[in-house]
Amino acid sequence: MSVFPRPQGDATALRAQGAQRPVEKPEKKKQGAGPDGEQVYAEDWWSHARPVLELHGYYRLRAELFHNFSLGRIDQPNFAMWPMPIDNHYVTASNEYGPSLCTADESPESSGGTSTDATYPCKNKTQAGANMRFRLNPELHISDNLRILSQIDMLDNLVLGSTPNGYAVDSTGGVYQRSGYAPLGAFDNTQEPPSAGVNSLRDSIRVKRVWGEYLTPVGMLRFGRMPSHWGLGIMANAGDGYDDDYQSTADRIMFLTGLKSIDLYLAGAWDFTNEGATSETLGNPQGQPYDLGQLDDVDQYVFVLVRKTNPELQKLQLAQGKLVLNGGAYVVHRRQLLANDLSGTTPNVNGLDRSADERANSGYVRRGAITWIPDFWVQLLYKKFRFEWELVTIQGDIDSNQAADGGSPQSINMWGLATELEQRLVEDRLRLQFKFGWASGDPDVKGISPIAKGLQPQFGDDTISTFRFHPNYKIDLILNRNILSRVQGSYYFRPSVDYDFMRKPSGQKLGGGTAVIWTRASEFVQTPGHARDLGVELDLRLYFQSKDGALNDDPEKMGGFYTMLEWGVLFPLAGLGYQELEADTLRDSLQDSGAADTSTAQALRWYMGIMF
Repeated sequence: MSVFPRPQGDATALRAQGAQRPVEKPEKKKQGAGPDGEQVYAEDWWSHARPVLELHGYYRLRAELFHNFSLGRIDQPNFAMWPMPIDNHYVTASNEYGPSLCTADESPESSGGTSTDATYPCKNKTQAGANMRFRLNPELHISDNLRILSQIDMLDNLVLGSTPNGYAVDSTGGVYQRSGYAPLGAFDNTQEPPSAGVNSLRDSIRVKRVWGEYLTPVGMLRFGRMPSHWGLGIMANAGDGYDDDYQSTADRIMFLTGLKSIDLYLAGAWDFTNEGATSETLGNPQGQPYDLGQLDDVDQYVFVLVRKTNPELQKLQLAQGKLVLNGGAYVVHRRQLLANDLSGTTPNVNGLDRSADERANSGYVRRGAITWIPDFWVQLLYKKFRFEWELVTIQGDIDSNQAADGGSPQSINMWGLATELEQRLVEDRLRLQFKFGWASGDPDVKGISPIAKGLQPQFGDDTISTFRFHPNYKIDLILNRNILSRVQGSYYFRPSVDYDFMRKPSGQKLGGGTAVIWTRASEFVQTPGHARDLGVELDLRLYFQSKDGALNDDPEKMGGFYTMLEWGVLFPLAGLGYQELEADTLRDSLQDSGAADTSTAQALRWYMGIMF
């Protein structure tokens, strides 16, 4: 063999490589280059590969204390923004609620009495407890381009101590008589697994999602029950975070394709939002149920056009000081012709034990609902700076809004906006943020949050215009997260700062943060006090993450043990108080000059979790 370079000969040999499969020599085959002494070539990989199961998820326990979430208001339970604790005795202008079973020492209203009789009003403004969840996200990788994904929750948000061994309910909603071994709650000594309809509203195991993904040469096919998320998540929010409770889950068939060279992607989806009644019956639980009708289906179609930079390329561009721009449009079209979806006297065909005659005389009404939901998202990144913006509107019409023919038509005109700005400093230890959001209100509806079940009465016009953020888009601890349950019919300003006192390259960190949230109503007439200012909230938190386990190779992902302590205080403003006439009536009826005054609410949370 020549020791001198031969460019032409090397080029010829290189072109010849791979032209033919190499022939194994018998002695080499005996040595066992592959399984059972055989080599595995690329085209034969499928026959030798085996499915790989990956398990990710988390376990969490959250202890929470809510103090004075009723804000000092004295309202009837059915009309309260946050009902008082059921063991608190109080008197409204027309009724008396709560027990009077405390002794003089136990009741603050005893006026210093010493009687041991348990006849004094019991007073309590605090609600406290703890809940837990074990979430598994199994991924079955059948090949490089084919996999099945799922999400399974065990003891999903189970309140600790809520399923004692002596408690069970019957089919009528009553409670079974306790056994002689645990005749009273004071004798309960263990917990039972939660079972829906027996001792809980939820089963111990809940399969939330299952879907398949098949990567073809021209795009990705997804089908099944899957997460739905877009932009900042004010409309569609997957809710897969470690402290999340609410989710957007879609029964969907979706195809995604695009041009990777310019990071531009196009997707279309067909959603099964509400199919109405099916043929499933209690008498025949097996077999294949089917949809009994098509005209009552809520048909939904999703169209997506988005530019999303590859994560690795994005890191490189930001390190080079280049501007990165992501964004796109998420457009939803929804329609329904007929409906039978209201409770009460409506002959609802969704019952599992309906006869064929009952289903044939189903009492359909014309709904005639058509909506368009365009949702726009923009993300701008530059070095350590991030700006995100999401704007969504819901436009549509409904021919009839009632359970019977003759219901009035309504139109829909809702708007929602959210912006986030973030600047990272001091080697990413310091994070300065500012958030602003707005949800359109409705001056013709009483109350920001629904005060009754079903459609809310409209006074003055027939346009539904109160926009409600997805409840998993959280901005605080008390007002919007719990009392109002979400951002709705209001706007807010939220400056915040977070700092990692200790931060290691592996992701282990110790830090804290604070945020101030000022919330105002979009339409002042929707507030209890007929004023825009709802409240100012101050939130503080401390957190520690010990990065252990399978996710410690990615500093951006939560992994290992994580704990967080949060405290918040809400200062209610005029919008959460009483109107002048209501305040005067309450003071006069209770003979108390301070009866109409509101007071601060506080929340204390302790989170402990293990992520993997």
